[in-house]
Amino acid sequence: MGKNKSKSIQLSQTDRKELEQFSASDKHSVRLVKRAKIILALDESEGRKKETQDAIADRVGVSRQTVIDTKNSFLTAGSASAFLQRKKRETPPVAPKVTGELEAHIIALACGKAPEGHARWTLRLLADRAVELGHVDSLSHMTVSRLLKKLNLSLT
Repeated sequence: MGKNKSKSIQLSQTDRKELEQFSASDKHSVRLVKRAKIILALDESEGRKKETQDAIADRVGVSRQTVIDTKNSFLTAGSASAFLQRKKRETPPVAPKVTGELEAHIIALACGKAPEGHARWTLRLLADRAVELGHVDSLSHMTVSRLLKKLNLSLT
């Protein structure tokens, strides 16, 4: 069995111009600019000779594996525009504690009568009561503050 010949990169004039402008700009992250430079160096369109992966890695300041990974990423992206965009997270790193349901419970508490022995609700009392009632495992008084501020509510 022979080794599969890897696909070459053939940039259109539009894609090449976009990558050149992108890599010359000071507006983008260093990582993305390096990715653009790697693809430009791998381009074999219009009779260009691509550089070796080691030469590209040395010139751009990355590892040989980064050159390989960048090439594969470009080939799967389909276009220069898609390739140059940062991938958006599908979910946040930590799920938000405050849901619409919790917001409703806190608002109901804040609008209700203050606990016995207190003239009015405080942020800490609201947070503690939400935990006591089992609406959430733990809750900071600052989270309650941000929630009320977002809803333009105050405890006065």
